[in-house]
Order: sequence, then C-alpha cells, then structure tokens
Amino acid sequence: MNEFPEGGSLMAGPAVQPGEPAPTPPVRRPVPVWSEWVGTVARLGLAVVWGWAGLAKIADPAEAAQAVRAYEILPESLVKPIGYGLPFLELALALLLLIGLGVRLVAGISALLLLAFIAGIASAWARGISIDCGCFGGGGHVDESQTKYLQEILRDTGFLLLAGWLLWRPRTRFSVDGRLAS
Repeated sequence: MNEFPEGGSLMAGPAVQPGEPAPTPPVRRPVPVWSEWVGTVARLGLAVVWGWAGLAKIADPAEAAQAVRAYEILPESLVKPIGYGLPFLELALALLLLIGLGVRLVAGISALLLLAFIAGIASAWARGISIDCGCFGGGGHVDESQTKYLQEILRDTGFLLLAGWLLWRPRTRFSVDGRLAS
C-alpha cells in the first residue's frame, strides 16, 4: 500500500495512527414517534384518495377512457388501455398503502402519477381545452365556466406532498413493512 507523508493511504477516510482507537460510525437517530404518526396519516390519506379515484372510475371504464381522450395528449391507441387500466392501478396503490406494504415504492409511483396528472391538467389549461379532469369519475369536455384547473392542480399538489412525505419517511404505524422489519 502506498503511504502518504501524513500517514494516510490511498484508501478513503481518515488514517488511524497506531495505538489510536478506530473512529466510530455515526449513530443513526431513531425516527421520532410523531413522524411515524404523520406518515400513517399521510399513508392512509393517500390510500383513501387512490381508492376513491379508482372506485369512481372502475364502474364505467368507457367514461374513464373518454376522460383520458379529452386531454388530447395521448394517441388513440393508448386511450383505452390507460382509461381502462388506470382504475386498477389506483385501487392497487390504495390497497398497498392501506396495508402499508412497499410504502416507499408505492409513494414513488404515486408521486409520478400525480406529477403526470398535474402536467396533464396544466397542459389542458394552457391549450385552452375546457375539460373536467376526470380524477374522481366523470371527465371529458365541459363548458369553460365549469373548469377548475387551479383547484385541481392545488389539490393534486397536496396529494403529491403526502407522497413526498412517504418517500422521505416511509416508516409508519400499523404497516406490513413495519412488521416485516421487526
């Protein structure tokens, strides 16, 4: 091993001089209990959102596809698969969040989906397309006076904050993840 004049080596980290104790790794502080409770509320809140959205759309998949079509973003070949599949994805996310399995992964998927929804709503607004977002059923073209783009974007941003919290602090109470970790 090549030695440097200061007694260090090519290896990373501080050099330990003979007779000195090895440095101790930093102590990880336990997650505060309040953080787990905030995470639990965020997880269950997001589960309710995805469950509500999925259940509202699953009864009428043709209407869900029409809501996707109204955004005028996707090619027609993707409208039906996304419109018909989205409620099942939303219900799967709701179930996983409800039981607390794969919380960080599900929060990441949720965040990506919410960013796509926000981008879609903002795109429709910027292009002057008058639609109802279809987030909780319904959807499609509406009169310009019935659009609520800012409210929808703010609402989805709030949901995005819940997902962000769970990405940062996925440890929550009453979760399968917690049971598996112990």
